[in-house]
Amino acid sequence: MDALDPRKTALVVIDLQNDFLAPGGAYHRGGAVSPQARALPARVAPVARALKARGGFVAASQFTLWPDAGGEPMISPHLKQLRPFLAKGDFAAGSAGHANVAELDGLVDVSVWKVAYSAFFNTQLDWVLRRAGISSLVVAGIVTNGGVASTVRDAHMRDYHVTVLADGCAAPTVAQHEAALADLRTVADIALCQDILDRLTP
Repeated sequence: MDALDPRKTALVVIDLQNDFLAPGGAYHRGGAVSPQARALPARVAPVARALKARGGFVAASQFTLWPDAGGEPMISPHLKQLRPFLAKGDFAAGSAGHANVAELDGLVDVSVWKVAYSAFFNTQLDWVLRRAGISSLVVAGIVTNGGVASTVRDAHMRDYHVTVLADGCAAPTVAQHEAALADLRTVADIALCQDILDRLTP
């Protein structure tokens, strides 16, 4: 990995939200929370804490289901087919389920609300990162072959130097996770959370 300047680095946390991971959240009610995903906040939070202590920046994306005129969530057909349990109020902007998981409390500098896989699509993430003087991104979250991969590729196209946290991401299966990481090696460095912590600890 290239040298890491904390003041020019942002940790971008993809979709570690209560409705995805917390007890009582939408995915918990639908039986779709994976143990691999639930383990991520405890690994990612120390990285966020260490980066902020060295003058770095932490951004988070929050998947959002906006309501239609009748108050029902506007869900893409492919997502509705995959997750038929999603209902009114799930991932609603500003709701408890929409919020970042508790492990990230006090650590996130900016959250952006997104409607698709990439944290850059139709959000102000790039604008915020540029104004904050960020040139390197460390990416974590869910899912490796979805929101993480799309965000990493969009970051690469915007000329950020990107590092993906292999044990800070998860996919529905280990095979999908490993395949996604292998594919992302063409556009990003791959590291462990401890690798970043070691480089941030004086």
